[in-house]
Amino acid sequence: MDYFCDGKFINRCNMKFSVSSATLLKVLQKTSGAVGSNPVLPILEDFLFTLEGDRLTVASTDLETSITATIDVTGEENGVVAIPAKILLDTLKALPEQPITLYVDEENFGIELTSSYGKYKMAGDNPDDFPKIASASEEDSITLDASVITHAIANTLFATSNDEMRLAMTGVLVQVDFNKVTFVATDAHKLVKYSLHNITSDVSQSFILPKKACTLLKNILPSGGDVVVSFNRSHAFFDTDHTKLVCRLIDAKYPDYNGVIPANNPFNLSVHRGDFLNSLRRIVIYSNKTTNQVILKINEGSLNISAQDLDFSNEATEQMSCTYEGDPIIIGFNAKFLIEMLGVLHGDDVRMELSSPNRAGLLLPGVQDDNEEITMLVMPVMLNQ
Repeated sequence: MDYFCDGKFINRCNMKFSVSSATLLKVLQKTSGAVGSNPVLPILEDFLFTLEGDRLTVASTDLETSITATIDVTGEENGVVAIPAKILLDTLKALPEQPITLYVDEENFGIELTSSYGKYKMAGDNPDDFPKIASASEEDSITLDASVITHAIANTLFATSNDEMRLAMTGVLVQVDFNKVTFVATDAHKLVKYSLHNITSDVSQSFILPKKACTLLKNILPSGGDVVVSFNRSHAFFDTDHTKLVCRLIDAKYPDYNGVIPANNPFNLSVHRGDFLNSLRRIVIYSNKTTNQVILKINEGSLNISAQDLDFSNEATEQMSCTYEGDPIIIGFNAKFLIEMLGVLHGDDVRMELSSPNRAGLLLPGVQDDNEEITMLVMPVMLNQ
């Protein structure tokens, strides 16, 4: 019997191959992020193994996101089978690194794994039941360095919303504009805009990546090398040498984020990032646990950070030196938001651009990197009267 995969017919016979247990475990852990949890279809709890010559392709999907990875093995008989993910992963984790052999009986999809310790048998599933993974067609594409995508996701993912009523904001907006690509995330309380300039592209298009796909990308992309990013109206495809991720895009209209970024911010604060971050971590302990409000009192050369929780009579104040241009201002923020942002930013110093206690503040690195630009916006918490 034959099986159709990746545009080819593969003979489905008694598949057999040998490989290092550690090598197989590594590729399974990479692809396991897309294995369905409590799926409506039991087959979604499986890996799809496809062996062709000495190349093993492992695929997983939850119908929204799919991951496919390839490794070199010592193949004896081509074939294809669906294997329950949990029992195979648990077995490989419990084995020390060693050569293993995996054999599949075509008649009943029974699987036998042989190691130096013994044999382990498990029930496989019919690969015909495994969902077909979307393939790229009529798509636009750009090529980016893997580290750029990882960095962009790390800078924006934390600012996405969990509110399913605002579907667009649960993902990361990616805007490709010829020689620039911009990643944006917001939950209406905070916003991050990360732009990379000087890319090569003849595309001007945008799409919204779901949060899960972003998280998986951050975990599976290599530290360097090119990633071909292709996309059409419904899917995005991220392709490296040995790994491919496919995800269904969020079908919603992203809000006009540029309209909420204040353009006129006459008050400018510059402060040491690490000192500011550590102070906030201490002060937030004494804040109201509902609002996490901290108060910034900013004057020329002085930044006072305070918080209080009247319900428990808790209060804390710290003061540090800073550089400040503008009128004295008192403004409140959610400390958790500031801590998240400062933890993502790099460099010794950060800048805050402010205008009034009831308007959003901008948080920026002290020095922007070449060809990169990052802007973080945080809404104020109204001061208690």
